[in-house]
This record gives sequence, structure tokens and C-alpha cells, in this order.
Amino acid sequence: MSLPAPHLDDRRFQDIVDEAKRRIARHCPEWTDHNVSDPGVALIELFAWMTEMILYRLNQVPDRLYVKFLELVGIELASASPARADLLFTLAAPPEQAIRVPAGTQVGTETGPDADQIVFMTDRDLQLVAPVLQACLTRTGGRFTDHTEELGVEPIAVFGSLTVADALYLGFENSLARNLIELEVEVSGAAGRGIDPRNPPRRWQSWDGRDWRDARILSDTSDGFNTSGAVTLLLAGDHEQLAIGPVRAHWLRCALVEPLEDGRTYDTSPMLHGIDATGLGGEVAAHHAEPAPRELIGTSTGEPGQMFVVRRAPVLPRRGGETVQEVLARRDNGSEPEVRTWTEVADFTDASPHDRVFTWAGATGEIRFGPSVTGRDGRVRHYGAVPEEGAQLWVTGYRYGGGRRGNVGAAKLIIPLSAIPSVDSVRNLEPATGGVDAETVDNAKIRGPLYLRGGHRAVTAKDFERLTLEAAPGVARARCLPPAKSGEPARLLVVPRVDVAPEALRLADLALPRELSDRIKVYLDARRLLTTQARIDEPSYQGITVVAEVHAAPTVQPEKVRADAESALYAYVNPVIGGPAGRGWPFDTDLSIGDVFSVLQGVAGVARAETVHLFLADLRGKRQPEEAGQRVRLAPEELFLSVAHRVVVRQ
Repeated sequence: MSLPAPHLDDRRFQDIVDEAKRRIARHCPEWTDHNVSDPGVALIELFAWMTEMILYRLNQVPDRLYVKFLELVGIELASASPARADLLFTLAAPPEQAIRVPAGTQVGTETGPDADQIVFMTDRDLQLVAPVLQACLTRTGGRFTDHTEELGVEPIAVFGSLTVADALYLGFENSLARNLIELEVEVSGAAGRGIDPRNPPRRWQSWDGRDWRDARILSDTSDGFNTSGAVTLLLAGDHEQLAIGPVRAHWLRCALVEPLEDGRTYDTSPMLHGIDATGLGGEVAAHHAEPAPRELIGTSTGEPGQMFVVRRAPVLPRRGGETVQEVLARRDNGSEPEVRTWTEVADFTDASPHDRVFTWAGATGEIRFGPSVTGRDGRVRHYGAVPEEGAQLWVTGYRYGGGRRGNVGAAKLIIPLSAIPSVDSVRNLEPATGGVDAETVDNAKIRGPLYLRGGHRAVTAKDFERLTLEAAPGVARARCLPPAKSGEPARLLVVPRVDVAPEALRLADLALPRELSDRIKVYLDARRLLTTQARIDEPSYQGITVVAEVHAAPTVQPEKVRADAESALYAYVNPVIGGPAGRGWPFDTDLSIGDVFSVLQGVAGVARAETVHLFLADLRGKRQPEEAGQRVRLAPEELFLSVAHRVVVRQ
């Protein structure tokens, strides 16, 4: 139970006015007109309003002390998390030699009168190469046949036996990791019929060193080998060599797979007459950030516990080479000044007096050096070394940015800000996701007591849930389910934080990004018991469609009532922001018709809700909705997700 926060002064506007009027008779008895029309009373009310504002600010002092206490026990605001997106660079012409897009290449959005440019930086180098085809094999009935010499001379049956796993294998001399390539294929007009050209039963894949990874098909004018045309592919992030028989190459394959629900597959195998590969560009991961150059943060006073602030914040987590350097004053003998590199740490708990360490708060950009503490015996202990007096302190560079504003839509990152020869254009094929603003003080006030009471070890299910929320700002909710059987790992269900309007939220938006999953795993592995295991997973989502009929008040427009009512339903039946408390639909909580009636009755302009029907919706659109009755129950691993609510308004 929390202690009640006292009001340092609980007077309100009317209390102050009444108190001032009572003093008129004592200090100015000749003033007898105390009506609100009197100019003097108007002045009293003006100053009463100003005084009330001062009292309001005074009553915020306990909050300030609370925040300072959190700082005292080492709880800091979490910094902003950057949005991430993959950037596709396309070339003006096929490369004759490898083209390097270096890490840190900047791409931005277009600027407008009311919007600043949002800048993304690439995470790693990208090599754009000219694909060199060196081998062509087919796999039929589990056996490989080399057609390298026949390619371009005689037709080759791509799927010889028309059985699943028949495949065409193309071997390249060089790695095409993350490259965009175009395969110009020439096939005979009579073969390869029988399929739906929009969904041919084949899959393009590349070998990543451990498994076959799907390549993304951006276009296919060959209609699945029905006609001669071009297949444009974006390969996965890793492309390693593999020995197939006597041929060792970087392999790309097109494999025949099970036909779709319509059961349509090839009547006869496509016959390949020739194939030509061309490099068009490539894709690389990027994050919302801007680089800050080398920066002088100040001069050391030679005292412990010094604090400096960089010019730009929030500062993103540091990478290799982003640190603090101490440049000593030039010696009298004219030699070059000594440069000492310092190491960032989370805190000074284990620092010795000789350790050159510092802390760097991402949210505020504050850099602190180790303090000194006087013990009970009078001895002074230094937690970390102290920069020499007069030494200049520099940061070698850092990245700043992040936040929700980086969650831009698809095809918004189109302005190259770094010059790269031969690159014609750039764009992001998918929306950027994962951007989260820096933590608010209100959230830190809630997190602080949980952090202090809960400890730092993952032992119970609640510990796993709490630490998962701490692991990354991109986590909206977490639920830990105990193992179904002895020896099995627990299931840790994670709902990612998504910046999507409730009406537009889809199942694909709630997919757990691999980067977020890896970050949670690393964070929990350092805190869990060796005998405790948890598998990070996604909740199952049950689609819900509400069909309702409401009556609108006579003075409001039915269309506005309909829009507001449907918006309220989308916001309520929502795994991220829905539920009775507005923190996401709770686990193990059913949805009833009564709940929906309550939501609709709370919509402005709704006189009464007449009828409500609940339907179970298939989130993949393969089955028709099924009416659910009065109540829908959830399994322990399930959450509700809205699908196509419909409200009919009558007057």
C-alpha cells in the first residue's frame, strides 16, 4: 500500500478569494463594494488565480523528490529505441565490378513544411556484385544431374519427375548475400502449363551455410516458367558455398513444392533453354539514427565524480569505437600529447581506483566519471580513476535519434544523403518498425518500486515477465507459461510494441522481430538459473468481429456515431492498448456481449445499443466467420485481435 502524498498547500482559487475579501474589513474598511463587478475584486481574483498556479507548482515538489530518490538508487530513464528498416539500393547499370555501400550510409525521408527529415543509417557494409553463373544442375527423384554444358544448347527439364523437391540449382562463383538479381529465363512455350501464374508451386532459395533460406520474389514476368521472362529476386542475408557432387559454388535453387489449396501444379515440366543473371542492387538493414562527430565535452578539474553532457540526445547504445578519450596537456619537451581511452560501464560498483571507466546515460547524454566515498574509518575510496587536471575530454563519436517518429511507412526513405557511385535510387520496401520514445518519468515511477522489490534474477514466472519488459523498450507485454511437461522449457509469450492504428492492426504487425527476440534472450540468459529454460514465442491470436446495431441521439450524425463506435471497438479488442485498463487485452480474460454493450454505451452520441453479435474470425482469411454466442473464452496462450467490426446506426 502506497503512502498518501501530502499537499503542501491545499487552498484553491475560491479559498484564496474568500480569504482576501475577509481581510478587506481589517485593512481597508472604507471598501464596501465586494461584488464581482468591482475593479478591486477583479484584481483579487486575478492574483488568486496566479497564486493558485504557484501552489500547483509547489505541490509538485514531492514528485521531484521522488524522481531524485530513483536517481539516488540508480534507476535511470530508458533511452529511446531506434526504428529499423531494410533499405533497397538499386543500381543505374549492372556492376562490372563489386560496389561497396559502406556501413553508416545515410538515407532520409523527404522534407515538408511541417515535417523534419528523418535519417536512417545502414548497419553494415553491403557488397553489390556482378553474378557469375558457373554451374547448372537439376535434382530429379533425389539424384543430381549436371547440365552446365547443355545450358543454352539443349532444353533442360526444370522439374523432371514433377514430384515435390525436384529443383533447378544455379551455382555462382561469388556470394550474392542481400543482393538483388534478375534472372532472364528462356523457356519453351509448350511446357510448364497447368499452374496459376500468380501463385506457381515453386520456391526460390539460397544456401546460408546451414539451411536453405527463401529468397523474396519482387517480380516474375515468366509467370512461373510459363513463358520467357525475367525473375527478380532479393536474396537472404547469408550466402555461403556448398559442395554438390564435384561442384562447389554459391547455390541458388528453384524447388517444386506442394500445390496450393486449388491443387494446381505443372502438367509438364518447364523446359529451360537459357538463363542469364544480372545484378540490380541489394538490401541492407538500417536504423533511425544520425552520427555525431568527434566532440569536446570539457576539461577535467582533477576531481572525482565529474559530469559532462554531450550536445545531442537521446544517445543510442554505443558501438565499437564510440567512447571517451582523455587528451593530456602537451609536455614542455614538445612531444605529442598522450591520449588515453576510457571504457564505458553500467555502474561503478566493481571499479578499482585505477580503472579508467565512465557511465553514459543514453536518455540525457550525461557522461559521469567515478566518485570517491569516505568510509567509516576515514579512508577515501575511489570508484574508478580520475582524469588528470587540465586534460581535455573528448567523445570519439556517437549516434543519436530514435523514437516513434522513426516508424515511417514503406517507400518513405528515398533520399540518399551519402554519395555512392553507380547507385540510382533507394527505398524501403516495408515500413520501419521498433521505434519507441524515451521512457517517461511517470513510467519510471511505476518501474522503480518493482525494480527494487523484485531483485534482478529470473526465478519465477513473474520474474521472467518483469525482466522481459526491462530487456527492451520494444516489448509491450509479456506472459510466462509454465512447462506443459517435466523437462520442457517454459513459454515466454511476447507482444511487441507496435505503432499502428487500432483499425489497421493486422496479424503480421504482431510478428516478433528477430532482433527483439535475440535481445530478450541475451538479457534473460544473464539472469536466469542454469536449470531454468524459457522459449521465447508469440501468443496465439483469436480474431473477433463484432456486428452491432445502435440507436443514435437525434442531434448527431449517424455516420459520425458509426465511425466513433467502430473505433471504440477496435481500441477495446486490442492486444496492445485494449482491455478494461487500456494496457492490452488481459490474458485469461473472456469477452462477453455485455462487455461490448458497455463499450458502445460509452460512445458519445449513442442513445442505446440494440443488438450485439460476436463472431470468431479467421485472421488468415481462409474460413468464413463463425458466430460465437454470448461469450468467447481464451486459451492461456491466446489474445483477442479485432477484425472488420461493423456497426449499424439507426435514429
